Amino acid sequence: MKRVALFLATNLAIILVLSITLRLLGVDSLLQQNGSDLDLQALLIFSAVFGFGGSFISLAISKWMAKRSTGAQVIAEPKNATEQWLVSTVAQQASMAGIGMPEVAIYPGAEINAFATGANRNNALVAVSAGLLKNMTKDEAEAVLAHEVSHVANGDMITLSLIQGVVNTFVIFLSRVIGHFVDRVILKNERGHGIGYWVTSIIAELILGILASIIVFWFSRQREYRADAGGAALAGKQKMIAALERLQQNSNSEELPDQLTAFGISGLRSSKLGKLFLSHPPLEKRIATLKNS
Repeated sequence: MKRVALFLATNLAIILVLSITLRLLGVDSLLQQNGSDLDLQALLIFSAVFGFGGSFISLAISKWMAKRSTGAQVIAEPKNATEQWLVSTVAQQASMAGIGMPEVAIYPGAEINAFATGANRNNALVAVSAGLLKNMTKDEAEAVLAHEVSHVANGDMITLSLIQGVVNTFVIFLSRVIGHFVDRVILKNERGHGIGYWVTSIIAELILGILASIIVFWFSRQREYRADAGGAALAGKQKMIAALERLQQNSNSEELPDQLTAFGISGLRSSKLGKLFLSHPPLEKRIATLKNS
């Protein structure tokens, strides 16, 4: 319930900020002054503000959201040998990868998982679950940390936000164009926008959004292969393979919050919409790719 409330509150705040931004940019209507023709320039501004704005604001507050949605506790001062090892391992890997020292955190959760997030390479968060620390050896955990540090070093969070912003912009823009066409050409509405525009725009946005997600998920899967290779370079190939094999053996189905799934070491095992909509490649493919590299 806490996650749902946080998600709704954050999205309402984003909509408010973006609406104010549109006002400041002078976009009050998507129609030209004659009340009939679509103002493509205003529509493009509207689409870009909502397409990129949501992605960038989410990226900017990603660490804050991650801590609150998972209950992650940042290790400010290590209290035991495990915490000391986590901090020193991430520090060593960050130095090898050429990035600033990320915050290191532990979040409660029985599943074996970890994630990295943050607005830039030098201001990131790397978090591991309590289940990972309990069920993985130090070598395996080291490889998982290396995988997450590689995500940060590769700038994956920023790149994914840019790609999401681009596809969001096109989806919003094209859905409104389709809605306007149906309203004017098929339904013969001559002034303003009728119910046909709104219904068609919503349906078009849903369909286009699903198609656009294929692009985003494809990129997400490719970056997992790169992070695996980066993890192997930082921690050792055999350690990375062993960590992935441990994940493959793990039967716990508990997952990260939706907004963090793409940033975890392990994603959803299956999707009702098929393999094109998975954020992570199958573990057997990741293991085979590493073994053959």
